[in-house]
Amino acid sequence: MDETFHLTPLDVRRYDFGRAMRGYDPARVERFREQVAEELERLTRQTVDLDSKAKGFHEQLRAFRERDKALNDALVSAQQLRNEIRESAEREATLIVREARAAGERETEQTRSEIRRLEMHLAELDRARRAHLAQLRQMAERQLAEITAAEQESSAPRVPATPAGRSSDAPAAPVEQG
Repeated sequence: MDETFHLTPLDVRRYDFGRAMRGYDPARVERFREQVAEELERLTRQTVDLDSKAKGFHEQLRAFRERDKALNDALVSAQQLRNEIRESAEREATLIVREARAAGERETEQTRSEIRRLEMHLAELDRARRAHLAQLRQMAERQLAEITAAEQESSAPRVPATPAGRSSDAPAAPVEQG
């Protein structure tokens, strides 16, 4: 059984104290009952208002706790995501550096190969130039020798000789230069 005493303003207004001799002044008792009933009404309204506010506060507290949990979860997720992004970026950077080094080494090797090819071509061109110059020198020396021989022939007196079967009017055969 509930031992708390529940009293409503209506209970106070309807309570009959009964009549006795030399009892309390009925007008004063009525005024007091009215004051007590009004105070009970005010306290009841205040209690209802405070219960409503407490419910609202409990609801707000629950919402705040949910938000706090959601924020903590989001923070943990963001930290995990940041770590994953950092690790991924580091892996990608390592891969990019490795690929760049490999590409650089390939480029270097291709450049070295091209240099070797060009050096061989340059050496071949140099040999061809030297061979051509040697040929030009030989040809120039031969022509110089022919010019010298021709000059010596023209400075010596000429005796026309007519070979048999040739008339003196026929031109002489040209000298071949080679």
